[in-house]
Amino acid sequence: MAEAHQAVAFQFTITPEGIDLRLSYQALTQIYLSGLRSWKKRISRMRNRVIKGVYPASPSSWLFVVIAILATMYMRSDPSMGLIAKIQEHLPVSLSLSVQGQTMLSVLVFSTLLWLSLILTLRFCLKLLLSYHRWMFEQHGHISTTTKVWVTLVRLLSGRKPLLYSYQTSLPCLPVPPIKDTLERYLESVRPLLSGPGFQRMTVLAAQFENSLGNRLQRYLKLKALWATNYVSDWWEEYIYLRGRGPIMVNSNYYGMDFLYVTPTPIQAARAGNTITALLLYRRKVNSEQLTPSRVPGTVIPLCAAQCERMFNTTRTPGEETDVLQHWQDSEFVTVYHRGRYFRLWVYKAGRLLSPREIEYQIQRILDDPSPPGPGEDRLGALTAGNRVPWCAVRKQYFSSGVNKRSLDCIERAAFFVTLDDEEQGMMGEDPVGNLDRYAKSLLHGKCYDRWFDKSFSVVVYKNGKNGLNAEHSWADAPTVAHLWEVCFTLATDAFQLGYTEDGHCKGEVEHSLPPPQRLTWDIPVEVQEQVSISLSVAQALADDVDCHVFPFRDFGKGRIKKLKISPDAFIQLALQLAYYRDRKTFCLTYEASMTRLFREGRTETVRSCSNEGCAFVKAVESGEGPEHCRRLFRLAAEKHQNLYRLAMTGSGIDRHLFCLYVVSKYLGVESPFLTEVLSEPWRLSTSQTPVQQLELFDMKNHPDFISLGGGFGPVADDGYGVSYIIVGEDMINYHVSCKHSFSETDSHRFGAQIRKEGTMGWDGGRGLLCFLIVG
Repeated sequence: MAEAHQAVAFQFTITPEGIDLRLSYQALTQIYLSGLRSWKKRISRMRNRVIKGVYPASPSSWLFVVIAILATMYMRSDPSMGLIAKIQEHLPVSLSLSVQGQTMLSVLVFSTLLWLSLILTLRFCLKLLLSYHRWMFEQHGHISTTTKVWVTLVRLLSGRKPLLYSYQTSLPCLPVPPIKDTLERYLESVRPLLSGPGFQRMTVLAAQFENSLGNRLQRYLKLKALWATNYVSDWWEEYIYLRGRGPIMVNSNYYGMDFLYVTPTPIQAARAGNTITALLLYRRKVNSEQLTPSRVPGTVIPLCAAQCERMFNTTRTPGEETDVLQHWQDSEFVTVYHRGRYFRLWVYKAGRLLSPREIEYQIQRILDDPSPPGPGEDRLGALTAGNRVPWCAVRKQYFSSGVNKRSLDCIERAAFFVTLDDEEQGMMGEDPVGNLDRYAKSLLHGKCYDRWFDKSFSVVVYKNGKNGLNAEHSWADAPTVAHLWEVCFTLATDAFQLGYTEDGHCKGEVEHSLPPPQRLTWDIPVEVQEQVSISLSVAQALADDVDCHVFPFRDFGKGRIKKLKISPDAFIQLALQLAYYRDRKTFCLTYEASMTRLFREGRTETVRSCSNEGCAFVKAVESGEGPEHCRRLFRLAAEKHQNLYRLAMTGSGIDRHLFCLYVVSKYLGVESPFLTEVLSEPWRLSTSQTPVQQLELFDMKNHPDFISLGGGFGPVADDGYGVSYIIVGEDMINYHVSCKHSFSETDSHRFGAQIRKEGTMGWDGGRGLLCFLIVG
């Protein structure tokens, strides 16, 4: 093979005349340039470590401190109050230096110690400032003097150009809330869902837990909080994600979609070329830490960036009891799947990132390759879609050595996974509604074997140029992936920064001497093929059971909602409560994901959106109460929801605290009837907002057609709904609804119709929720 010959830097043969050595200068040049790229990355990492290590100061501030100390010494003043002289007395090299040299060295040592002390002081002050969260509970437009002073101080201490991870050591740790407060909030959250005797029973269980086992578990949890960076995140990752033994496809993985109205090019290879390039440019920004740290929208408050660390070159590997996340420092290739075959595509040559046009050229080579899949190769990916224990056993026995290990390593060590799908997707044709639903299902599970669900994320590029993404959940949450994928970077870079030629191809030149993509080879025995069939049947049954419905809501958006001085998220959550009540004639435990990234290594917290106030509003509407009364109840419910959201964001949520208490009880080998019952309660309505974060690459007002569809996930409960929504611009909200066909009382299209009804065909006079709030 050509690439094998090019990989040989030198050859030698032994002859009677001696050793005949033949060097390949081209290969040696490639090795040199690749090594140069690696060393540049190492130097960049060292530089970034220094910059982060001294943040919020800068390395140059050391020189300023030294000069200041020397200046004061020149003025015959001792700012060290005798410490410099003490240092000079204890210098081990005092005999070999002149008096002036000893003084200079002592000043440098003192200045360095003073500089480090100032850095620690500044960092401590910044951490204290970032621990202040009262600003979040102040009414919009009514900012207190304390908060104004606080904002000024945060700006002063934040530095001018922080790196991606500069704030990490300055972020506060997630606090452990008082157990009494958590139990009170829990009982308040279940009050509208339980009957009188049921609520009384839970009240008794909570009191017994608090007075006996609860305080003991709380002490252990506080001890962990003192020792660990975050008392929740490691347990959450392990026990909620990695220890799950069922399929991660549908149950854990989620998806992200392309633009709704626009497909930048209909050429599959070209779209893949730009998409891969954009993702690698993002990885370069992450590695060099040049990515701007995420902040709370509209503020200077930084969010934890720890989830970015395992975005690329990461794979979830199966285990018998728990899976493991494996992350590699770097990878110069991606793995591509097309029509049952796997290819390794090198994206760097001699330390240079291939141009989009060159990647398109390589992708086209894969598309044009007529070779058939090897025996058992085409559906091998089904192993990652089925149950975890059989996949672990097969991996250990048949993929731990030889050609299978080498090929599996190519997939697991790749920067990410790419599927060149031979279907067409998107909102096109005579059935746009049905097409969007099929598009969502394709991204969520595909054919159950043409994605590698263990990779941190897999990119899917369709035959007509549409694309999308399937992400594994354990390493990061949706906002991190949304920032990577949607209008924040990849899609925007693809369409506006890289662009296409008039005939739809990628821009740039092609070096035709590029070696072709390397076909991965396998030796798949009959036993593995049998397990592939079993895993595929499990995954296929799960995929066929999923009912997805995706629809853009265009009647109004956050612009009109905010004019009423109501939080758009609270408005949508109350609309979902009303829609669920009309769909199922009851209320249910409702999950809304909120972030805790105000804290170091923070992930998510649950907002229990079904509140007493929300239920009172829904009941008033359904019983025909007067408009003024309903409007007053709605505002009370919206304010309650906002307060619950703020409490969750600031570390005073309910569910993560109770979850960690439950984990401690299991470690101690003690049973708690209260915790067991709480953690077994089903979330029949699971919701999540996909944030549109930093629109830095283009203006949506000038490009209204470039609207992201957002993404979605499968239902959490077998008898419930999963609802994801993205608020796009001022006039649009996109919804993703999922449920299971196997439960006859749920229907994603019926529930979607109930959601739409709140905007167009609500109650009396055909008015929707927004119209009702305005005119009654």
